[in-house]
Amino acid sequence: MSKTDTSSKSAQPGIDPRLLEVLICPASRGPLSYDKETNELISKKANLAYPIREGVPIMLIDEARELDDN
Repeated sequence: MSKTDTSSKSAQPGIDPRLLEVLICPASRGPLSYDKETNELISKKANLAYPIREGVPIMLIDEARELDDN
């Protein structure tokens, strides 16, 4: 029994693309995209960014930050 796969996956930042297919923004019910630079899930429709902490997306509106209007 090798645990090599598990340990290598946990060491890599990011999010499983399959998870993005099922997650939606709790505020807008719209799709999310992953921002590699900030390690956040982005809802363009709600103009919010949800943090990912230790590989776990924090899908709470109170924890999201508002995106700049740039």
